[in-house]
Amino acid sequence: MNSWNGTRITWLGHSTVLLQTAAGTNILIDPFIDGNPKYPKDFVLPSTVHYILLTHGHGDHISGAVPVATRHGSTVVAVYELASYVASKGAANTIGMNLGGTVKLDGVTATMVDARHSAGAQDENGTHYVGVATGFVLGIAGAPVLYHAGDTAVFGDMKLIGELYRPEVAILPIGGHFTMDPREAAMAARLLGCKTILPIHWGTFPMLTGTPEILAALVEPGVEVVPWLPGETVPSR
Repeated sequence: MNSWNGTRITWLGHSTVLLQTAAGTNILIDPFIDGNPKYPKDFVLPSTVHYILLTHGHGDHISGAVPVATRHGSTVVAVYELASYVASKGAANTIGMNLGGTVKLDGVTATMVDARHSAGAQDENGTHYVGVATGFVLGIAGAPVLYHAGDTAVFGDMKLIGELYRPEVAILPIGGHFTMDPREAAMAARLLGCKTILPIHWGTFPMLTGTPEILAALVEPGVEVVPWLPGETVPSR
């Protein structure tokens, strides 16, 4: 894995990852903490989480957004309708954006890209339209370009993401059932042209049967599949 110049990513189970830059910006993606059986029990978030990025509105991706934003002073970044929804639930600071848009987040550029998945949010009043499912391409000076795919099937326009943004590191769901499985994730890696895969959305629940080992046997030579576990950080110290 190439040098990240101080940028680090910690997997917190399911699709939740914490990105920390050398400049001190902390970004939490898809916070699923309470109710997440794979959230590392002893892990403590930084006192300040500057930004929370949400890929779509399902509870296993947004349930921690308002509590974390309230406790840690975060600004929530999401597709416009989802940003409005979490604001109505108590998030004080939000940035609504849409596919193809880019925002600057204290030294990190976040570009919203397509994903193929359902996206409604559910609460005591039923299911709500909160925009579409998305992914994020993240640019950080001195670090590899990162792509968090959110929840998605493989789709042909991943080739466009690869050609436009050249992500070196792809954070891909591999569990199957609700998202890509390892075979489809291997195809996604070919379309993206990435060199490193950080697998997520596997092992949380029994139906998510894909594993990094299965994926590693399917990717092309030269592609690294990182067999990390919840609580582990890459690059390791």
